[in-house]
Amino acid sequence: MKIDHSQPLEYSTEQNRLNIFGFWVFLGAEIALFGTLFASYFVLVNGTGNGPSGSEVFVISTLIIQTLLLLTSSFTIGLGVHAMRLGRKTAMINFFALTLILGLGFLGFEIYEFTQYVHEGFTLQTSGFSSIVFLILGTHGAHVSVGFFWGLFIIMQVRKHGLTPKTTNKAFIFSLYWHFLDVVWIFIFSFIYLKGMM
Repeated sequence: MKIDHSQPLEYSTEQNRLNIFGFWVFLGAEIALFGTLFASYFVLVNGTGNGPSGSEVFVISTLIIQTLLLLTSSFTIGLGVHAMRLGRKTAMINFFALTLILGLGFLGFEIYEFTQYVHEGFTLQTSGFSSIVFLILGTHGAHVSVGFFWGLFIIMQVRKHGLTPKTTNKAFIFSLYWHFLDVVWIFIFSFIYLKGMM
């Protein structure tokens, strides 16, 4: 395996560069998935039937906390990648762990939010609008859950093997995934929650 020392470690081999390119292709498919979900949302947004609308069930305080948790986690994952590039294994692990804790906090608030919705009669079966809201939020939440376990495995690998071309490549790809989830959340925040509360 030929290592290019002029590149960051995660890009230092041909295989690593191919892995990163392949992951960008995968993210293209994820963009198509969420694009389809948002297109469905715009079709169903007024299909509330006898159920509540977004302005009746969305709570701004929960939304702000969720947004702060997820956007802060995007900052901490960036700090983790920066520490990784400086060769600071412990700092990198700590920032990745903090990212996962923030992600777990986000998921906790999302579960709480779902229970509140059900309590108010806003369920998957209530209306077309409620169905698509649950589908989009659930799909995003499932991605965050997968990211949590993926991040745990990366932390364990870095602890065991150190900062190698292989582990840094995996960690960098994970950071791209996590940033993608944050970008999707910004769209959810803007087009579902804020627009829904108007």
